[in-house]
Order: sequence, then C-alpha cells, then structure tokens
Amino acid sequence: YYKLITNMSATDAQVDSQVEHPDTNIMPSASDSNSVLTADSNKVDDEMKLDGENSADRDIVEIPIKPASAYITISIFCVMIGFGGFIAGWDTGTIGGFLAHPDFLQRFGSKHHDGSYYFSNARTGLVVSIFNIGGLLGCLVLGNLANRVGRKMALVTVTAIFMVGIIIQIASINKWYQYFIGRIISGMGVGAISMFSPMLLSEVAPKHLRGTLGSMYQLMCTFGIFLGDCTNYGTKSYDNSVQWRVPLGLSFAWAILMIGAMFFVPESPRYLMEVGKAEEAKRSIATSNKVSIDDPSVTGEVDLIASNIEAERAAGNASWADMFSSNGKVVQRLLMCCMVQSLQQLTGCNYFFYYGTIVFKAVGLTDSYQTAIVFGIVNFASSFVSLYVVDKFGRRACLIWGAVAMVCCYVVYASVGVTRLYPNGKDETSSKGAGNCMIVFSCFFIFSFACTWAPICWIVVSETFPLKIKPKGMALANGCNWLWNFLISFFTPFITGAINFYYGYVFMGCMVFAYFYVFFCVPETKGLTLEEVNEMWEEGILPWKSGSWIPASKRGADYDAEATKVDDKPMYKRMFSKN
Repeated sequence: YYKLITNMSATDAQVDSQVEHPDTNIMPSASDSNSVLTADSNKVDDEMKLDGENSADRDIVEIPIKPASAYITISIFCVMIGFGGFIAGWDTGTIGGFLAHPDFLQRFGSKHHDGSYYFSNARTGLVVSIFNIGGLLGCLVLGNLANRVGRKMALVTVTAIFMVGIIIQIASINKWYQYFIGRIISGMGVGAISMFSPMLLSEVAPKHLRGTLGSMYQLMCTFGIFLGDCTNYGTKSYDNSVQWRVPLGLSFAWAILMIGAMFFVPESPRYLMEVGKAEEAKRSIATSNKVSIDDPSVTGEVDLIASNIEAERAAGNASWADMFSSNGKVVQRLLMCCMVQSLQQLTGCNYFFYYGTIVFKAVGLTDSYQTAIVFGIVNFASSFVSLYVVDKFGRRACLIWGAVAMVCCYVVYASVGVTRLYPNGKDETSSKGAGNCMIVFSCFFIFSFACTWAPICWIVVSETFPLKIKPKGMALANGCNWLWNFLISFFTPFITGAINFYYGYVFMGCMVFAYFYVFFCVPETKGLTLEEVNEMWEEGILPWKSGSWIPASKRGADYDAEATKVDDKPMYKRMFSKN
C-alpha cells in the first residue's frame, strides 16, 4: 500500500489530469511491487484528498455522446430488430378486414337458413383472438430461448414458427378450425417476437437513445397495421381467395425479411458476456455507440456488465419461484410490469383496431375500409412523436399524461355514442354529426395512445428486470398483455352487443386507475443504463421521487440518498409536486 501511494505521488500531475479529463487515457506506471496505476489507484488518492467523499464518478469513463448523425447505423439496426413489431401489426391490420371479405365469410363462416353467410360472435371472437392465446403460449413456452441461443437466433427461430402457422392458414380451404390452428401457431411466434425484439433493442441501444430506439418495435407495429389496412382495401374488389390469401402470403414475405435482417444486427453485449465472449461484446458496444473497440469507455461498460453477471451467478440460477421473491424487489418489478402491460390493453386500443372495419358501419360510413386506413395513418404518424417524447419527458410523464388524454377522449366518445348517435333509436338513421364527432375523438385517442402507452410499456418492461431473470420476467409480463388482448378481442362482440357504446366508460375507468397506478408504482428510468436501473430498484426509491435519483457512481458529497426513499407529504402534495 505504501508503494502504491508513493507511485501516485510521483505521478500526481497525471492523476489530476485524469480527474479533470476523464476521457483521457492514462498510461500505466509500474512499481517495484508490480503495482499499476489504475482507476482504482485514482479512487484511493481521491478519497484521501477529499476526506472520504464518494469519488466513484472519477473512475468511470462514460461512453461519449456524439451528434445524431453518428447513430444512423445503429438506428437502422434497431429498425431491423423492431421489424418484429411490423409482423404483429400486419396481423392486427388485416384480420379485421378478413372478417368482412365475402370469400372469407363463405369459407369459414356459418350459414343462415336463407343461404346468407355470417360469423357468430363466438366464432368472430375465436378467429380474431386465438392469435393472442398463441402469443401468450409463445411467451411462456419459448421465452427461455433468448438465454439458450442468444437474442438474434431466438428471433430467427420464433419467426420460423410464425411462418409455419402462416402456411397452415394459407392452405385452409373451408374448415375454420384449420385456419384456427394456424393462427395459434403463428400467434406463438409473434408472442415470442414481442419478447425478444424489445429485449434486444434495450440491450444494444445507447443508453441516452434507449427510449427512442426502443420505440422502434411499436413504430414498426403501427406501420404494419397501416399497410395491412391498405392491403385489405386493395384486395376487397376481388371475389375469390385473393382477398385474404395475398395478405397472408405477404406475411410470409415479411417473415423472410425479418430472418435475413438478423444476420446483420449486433448481438446483445449482455448475452455475449454471459457466454464468455468478451471481445464480441466489446465489438457490439462499440458498434452501437460509434466508438473504437479499444475506447476506455467500452472496457468500462464491459467491466460493469461483467460485475453484474458475476453477482447474479453468485446468487445462483433463476427459477420460476425466484420471480416471486422479494430479494432485489423482484416480485415488485414483476407485478409492476404485469400491471403496465395489462393496462396497455385496457386502454381499449384494440377495440378500434380489431373491429374498426365493422363497428364504424354504425356511424354511417359507406366504406368502413377507409376508416381503418384513416386510423392506421393516425396511428403510424403519431408513433413518430413518441420517438421524441419518450426520452425528452421520460416514461412516467408520458404514461401519466397519456392516461389523462385518453380519459378525455373516452368521455366524449362514449357520451356521444350513448346519447347522440341514435337520436330516434337504434332502428332509425344515425346522426352524421355525432358519427363524425366520434371518429374525430377516436383519432385523438389513437394519437394519445400511440405517443405514450403504445411504445412505452414495452420499453419499461425491457428495462426493469436484471439479466438473470429477464427472459422469465418479460415472458410473464408480456403474457399478461397477450392474455388481456385475447379477453378484450374475444368478448368485445358480446359486450358491444349488450351495452354498445357504454363500453367506452369501462375503458375510461381503467385509464383513471392507470393514472394513479403509474404515479405511485412506476419509477423513471430515462437516461440510466440497465445496470443503474437495477441499482435504483434495489435501493427502494419511491417512484414519484425516482426522477431525482442519481446512481451511486455519480453522486456528490451533498447528495441525500435517504430523501428519495421517504416522503412525509400528504398525498395531494405528492401528486402535484416535482419530486
């Protein structure tokens, strides 16, 4: 220790330069005892000079933030990874139109005594929503693939499973249950994609762009919905199976593109470190952040990941029972993520997307396919706004104000639908002015949803869990999303048949609950590395104070860590104060 201190004194000017300019490399200086002047040595010196002040921020070399143009390559890679969302969105956009195609109706529908064809509420719900049961199964059964073969190969595998389901659907002739089986299998593939795509995005995106690039999954999902709506509109004039087999065939093509793209994108550095491929992990980090593989910040990031992996290995392998442990606040994270994903579906978003083609015939539109395209355009365009707001205002603010905006939209939408759409009764002509008003506020709702809850739920879930339990945690959380997606899409025909536009009040109540839940239970993770997010959870920070939390490695002497863990203010003051 004496020799180490002597070394540092001899190189005092060099140490001071490193403290003032952390991005500058320091050449090692050997001593008689083979000691080396390292960042750890600097920490000892700093602690002596500052009389115990926390100085971890002086030995961490931050990855430099570069101009936006430097991140074009990783942005393109993230679009490729997020293309899995396009596959999911394509199904959402096309299936609602299939139900209105005459050829599809004749092949898979039921027949009235007068010879006309129809879909019963039960069959409509099953054909649409069984895809979501497949998604739930895909999350639970295939979720561990990411740890076994890596994020990229897991995406390739589950996309291939999706293709098998598409083949079965295309080959269906007139047996609805064959089509039904195909949708379960393709749903399994898409369910797993909904896990692995956000997971890989969160692990390769630079931390200051993780919210923006993590939104690529949802952006591509909205693009898929929009193009699916356009394809339905383009094929509606045909009077044969082209109406629905062409969109399904295109699904196959999109899947091939997805598989091809996976051979170009970087692998998760966290997975690579877990399997002992440190050099490849460095290369992945360097590619994502546009720095040299020899940059000290890359080495620092790899060391940080390695230390977290070692700590998790020391704790042992994660089992499903560990998901319900309070150690490290794992069960609290799981409940939060499950609730956020459930509430995303309880916004009522898919009430519009799945049944927009059918429901808005009640508004008096002559071509309901055009309505679906309008919704698709609004949804897709609004998703670009989310790329800005998610990292500008943070996750919490977007979720809270998104819930407020959707409550306002539902108040108008449901109230007009209940009181003004049919002024003379449901058997009489509907009010065109009321119908137009409902369409406008439907678009406002979609804008509010697409900017906030649509992308941010996937981002929050992908950021929350530590590496050891991440696949299992995301499987359960995303499974909740698919489960509620199934319940809403299956029961919506029955519910709307019974209570009509009063259904909007149900979703409005869910959004009121969502406002309070996010405020009290969802912490802010903007600008933090995944390791820092884990640290914040373990410290037990109050969610409404998480915006002011600082990682231990960056704290100054005047930082009060305890202030973020307690709050004696009355509830109303908590909700309307900055911290």
